[in-house]
Amino acid sequence: MGSFGAPQSAATDAELLAAHVAGDRYAFEELFYRHHHQLYRLARLTSYDPQDAADALQDALFSAHRHAPRFRHESSVRSWLSRIVVNSCLDRLRHNRFHRTEELSDATCRIADPARHVETAIVIERALLRLPIAQRAAVVAVDMQGYSVAETAAMLGVPEGTVKSRCSRARAKLAQSLAHLSD
Repeated sequence: MGSFGAPQSAATDAELLAAHVAGDRYAFEELFYRHHHQLYRLARLTSYDPQDAADALQDALFSAHRHAPRFRHESSVRSWLSRIVVNSCLDRLRHNRFHRTEELSDATCRIADPARHVETAIVIERALLRLPIAQRAAVVAVDMQGYSVAETAAMLGVPEGTVKSRCSRARAKLAQSLAHLSD
């Protein structure tokens, strides 16, 4: 490992995971740094709160570290890690019983930064956070993270048709919530 967070290895994710299982003390660390940004973003989009996202990511990575020998190579390592992160976020949300879905008023959603792209990003994030958890997890995985419906179904442990219907409902709600952006 060179500088903090800068892996030097050209090993594949699967090779790094296999090296970790075989006892390489640094292989999982490199895998972590390789995917940390993406996994945190997934956790942040699936959670209501940045602290919950960070905690869920930490729980997920501890779980992946412990359960690496059980990885069956039926999906990519990245998909496997993503599934663990999403499940950790959903577990944390269920555990905290923090299911707020109330409508946010304009007074509550004032944007301090006048830059249009920042404002748009914040409005979109807030619209995502108003979606039910299951719909948000599906639409974030498919539309924002680029996973296929099949990969998302495997990550969430639901049939592909369920992923499709959750994405469809989420997209309809997002279109309604964000209709004012197209004016």
